[in-house]
Amino acid sequence: MMTDVIFDYCDVLLDWRPRLALDGKYPNAELDAFFDRSAEYGFWHYDELSDLGWSEDRIIADYAAHHHADTMDAGYPVQLFRDYFDRQQLALYDMIDGMPTLLHDLDAAGVRLWGLTNFTAKFVHAAHRKFPWLGLLRDTVVSSEERIHKPDPEIYRRAIARFALDPATTAFVDDKARNADAATAVGLNGIQFLNAAQVRAALGL
Repeated sequence: MMTDVIFDYCDVLLDWRPRLALDGKYPNAELDAFFDRSAEYGFWHYDELSDLGWSEDRIIADYAAHHHADTMDAGYPVQLFRDYFDRQQLALYDMIDGMPTLLHDLDAAGVRLWGLTNFTAKFVHAAHRKFPWLGLLRDTVVSSEERIHKPDPEIYRRAIARFALDPATTAFVDDKARNADAATAVGLNGIQFLNAAQVRAALGL
């Protein structure tokens, strides 16, 4: 069994649904446009910049610069983003099925647990307040604080150094194959997350 396991947060530990922060507050068509993954300057573009350390004020200003009120009331597109930031804790829907039990069982077996996430410190703190099981993680490296994100090899090296890990006996679990592969490339044991049972088996529990 591994001595240490590092977990990604979104779609591994957390069922993160950003649209929940705005559902019912705006028409569905406007939310479809806001969360459209193909939009050049849409939500997902700024979500990545947020993970890289952009402040909420900077994101709103840049979003405003790229969105003119051609089809909506003046200020409406920008208010959408402001409301998202005000209500974003609602996007933390739940923990992924089976993950609280897996964390408990690993901790009980003496495995040290850690986090490494492309997320903001604000959101990480909100998640820990909402889901006490996350308290089993001894520490978390957060991309917004590091100003780099996965799959940059440097962020894994920082986690290894900060947590004083032996990469050969440390697993890293992430839902994205590229992130798991990048972890393997720096000496960790990368596991692509499919579900809690699959990770449990991969860790030999």
